[in-house]
Amino acid sequence: MKVFQIQDDWGMEHLKLSSRPDPKPGPGQVLLRMKAASLNYRDLVVPMRGYGSHTGTLPLIPVSDGVGEVVEAGAGVTRVKTGDRVCPLFAQNWISGEPTPERLSSSLGGPVDGTMAEYMVLPEKGVSKVPAHLSDEQAASLPCAALTAWSALVTHDNLGPGSRVLVQGTGGVALFALQFARLRGAHVTLISSSDEKIARAKALGADAAINYLEVPEWYKATREITGGQGYDHILELGGEKTLPQSLRCVRPGGTLSMIGVLSGGMLSAPLGLVVTRQVRLQGITIGNRDGFEAMLRAIGQHRLQPVTDKVFPFEQLKEAMGYLKSGAHFGKVCIRH
Repeated sequence: MKVFQIQDDWGMEHLKLSSRPDPKPGPGQVLLRMKAASLNYRDLVVPMRGYGSHTGTLPLIPVSDGVGEVVEAGAGVTRVKTGDRVCPLFAQNWISGEPTPERLSSSLGGPVDGTMAEYMVLPEKGVSKVPAHLSDEQAASLPCAALTAWSALVTHDNLGPGSRVLVQGTGGVALFALQFARLRGAHVTLISSSDEKIARAKALGADAAINYLEVPEWYKATREITGGQGYDHILELGGEKTLPQSLRCVRPGGTLSMIGVLSGGMLSAPLGLVVTRQVRLQGITIGNRDGFEAMLRAIGQHRLQPVTDKVFPFEQLKEAMGYLKSGAHFGKVCIRH
């Protein structure tokens, strides 16, 4: 079978199209013919061994997210059957409960082989059936980006109608957060550097938006939007450069979900704003299968349409990664197998 793998050494130059023997499922396992994959920021970090020893060993098949069709089931498999379309879980061993070192060490695309392969063999516990109305590319976008947004807004919060949410950017997590917050009846503000992307986000349901290039101190502009009350929940995707402003526009007692470090990973913020206003800083690392399947039920019930941007053929993985790195995308960058 065809695969992309990081071989010989770490570095993007060592990410190459290669081949491996076709796998066969054992007892309790399923064989998937992969149909699509989607990219996340972590997929740019893995080839550079950006997670240190937790990145895995070589050779390593990258990319965490994907969708495939069950083409063979091993003895004793009951969760799925041949012909089912399923997503592999990002964290293969995290079925329910709180994260543990063992549960977090089973992530696809590093340290476990990922989705850039024609076929995958996985334990049946590590896959979930996806809603029928989704395209392959839409389904492939769910395991990391969608579940991260769901975990932040639903699993670790209880947003109700009229809640105020601030979302940073227009990547995969941000747009899923916009869609999920709208399902909960929340008022959503989005910040972006592009007026064109802001217009597209408003068409998706964003109630307010700020161009942070035109308004560098965007936290001041949020005061009018929230009537001076602040946000109940902020999805913090920027990190180092956006966190200080986020702390100035979250309400007392509000939640700030730490998800991304796109502008830097060092903490330099007035912590007094956390302590004196009882703000909750909640780290989000994807989520477990129970949360994923709850999210899938909501997506199916509401026939939610994930936002996909550009779709690349399998052989153009590096071009897709370059496009993701450019920041030009709106929604998910996908790969068609």
